[in-house]
Parts: sequence; structure tokens; C-alpha cells
Amino acid sequence: MTSSDYDPSSEGAETDFASRMSYGDYLALDAILGAQHPLSEAHDEMLFIIQHQTTELWMRLAIHELSAARRAIARDEVQSAMKMLARMSRIFEQLNSAWDVLRTMTPSEYTRFRSQLGQSSGFQSRQYRLIEYLLGNRNHAMLKPHAHDAETTRLLEAELATPSLYDEVLRLADRNGLRMPAAVLARDVRETHSFSEGVLHAWREVYQAPETHWMLYELAEKLVDFEDYFRRWRFNHVTTVERVIGFKRGTGGTGGVSYLKRMLEVELFPELWRVRTIL
Repeated sequence: MTSSDYDPSSEGAETDFASRMSYGDYLALDAILGAQHPLSEAHDEMLFIIQHQTTELWMRLAIHELSAARRAIARDEVQSAMKMLARMSRIFEQLNSAWDVLRTMTPSEYTRFRSQLGQSSGFQSRQYRLIEYLLGNRNHAMLKPHAHDAETTRLLEAELATPSLYDEVLRLADRNGLRMPAAVLARDVRETHSFSEGVLHAWREVYQAPETHWMLYELAEKLVDFEDYFRRWRFNHVTTVERVIGFKRGTGGTGGVSYLKRMLEVELFPELWRVRTIL
């Protein structure tokens, strides 16, 4: 008997799904695989669509993990949170690898369908904006692209009213004997956290005696590890865009590469990076 004759049902595998849940049913594959609708005849438009759709799926998982990690930290369940943060790094490792696939599209190939995108652009992604807000980069100007969508606006406004992941980490540190500045703990969480000398010196205590503050030391390094991957994702984004469109304006009207390069300057956990300088 050849391998092509093998019948898995002979060993108990289910093959009748007329009234049972199948793999495709559970994953709603008809909806997912039917969601690609190219607007041109260009071969590479399918790549462009799937690249961005899969990115949005990974972002959905990222939001799930980040939200749960924040709740766990607020409840002092740090070990659970660290598992989720480690997973976040792996998610962004996947997202970084995806740029390699998109970079196989040349500028000439992209021009064959770029006009079909209209004014759509990645900076309009509500999930990406939610991730930025969860992480503490709370740029209120970026609510504007969502003003036409009441539900998305409500979701983002609710996130702005909630302490960010880093806010909860600083509160956790304060609860565990690491004195954080009162002004930082009581700040308006709707605004982006600004670098604080007091927070910097608190983290220095942790890094100077990690064996005494092991839980906070390990958590801090998990945050740095994640931001490392996140920065790489932003850098790969810039590189890919420059490789494909050069310095043209983005379809959404941004400066394209110049806009993305500005995003490279954003620090999510500034004191955790700068503490290395003063050790």
C-alpha cells in the first residue's frame, strides 16, 4: 500500500463532519479566507492585503495579551503578567519577520495598484492605536482619524481614561517598597508619561541590587525586551516603506518615511532605558 492509499479513519480519525464541528468551522475559515478583495488585476495586491490582514490578527492577540498583563499587574499577579509579556515579544518577532515577505514587492509592482488604496493608511488602524495607548503613548491627535466611527472613538477614549501598562508597573513598584514620586502616581493618565528623575532613581535601586528586588528587576527586563522588539518593528516598517516608495507621501497624507522616522524617537519606558547610563 502506498502512502497515497492511507486512510486515517482506519485508525479512528473522524472524517464525517456533516453534523460536527470541523477545523474550518472552529476557525471561521470561510470568513477569513473570503476577506481578500483586490481592487486591481495586479498580482502583488493579494500579498499587500494578506500582509496587513495578518498583522491585524497578530495585533488582536497583542491587545488580548497586553490587556491581561495590565490587569494581572494591578492584582499583583506578576508571574502571569511576565508570561504574557514574553509572548508579546514573540508576537512582535513574528510581525518583524512579516516585513521580509512584503519587501519582496518592488516599487514597480506596488505602483500597479497603489492608486486603488485611496486615502487608506496603516496609521488609521484602530488596533495599532489601541496598542500605542495601552503602552502609554497617548497622542490625542491620533483620535482624529477615528472621529467618524463612534464605537472606535468610544473604545479609544475608554483606554485613555485607564492607567497604561507602565502606569500599573510603577504603581506595583510603589506597593512593593520602591518609592515612586507622588506626582507620577497621581498624574492624569490620559496624558503620555513624561521622563521622571524620581522614577529613574527608583529603578536604579532595582538595578543596583537585583537580588533584593528580583521580581521588579525581572519585570523591568521583560518590558525592555518587549520594547526592543517593538522598536525593531518600527524600524523595519520605515525601511520597508523607503524601499518600496522612497520618500513619497503616504496614501493617508502623512510624510511617509519622515512620519515613520519620527515614531522611532518614541520611548515607551524611558527610565528603563536611561537607567543603564547611571549604573
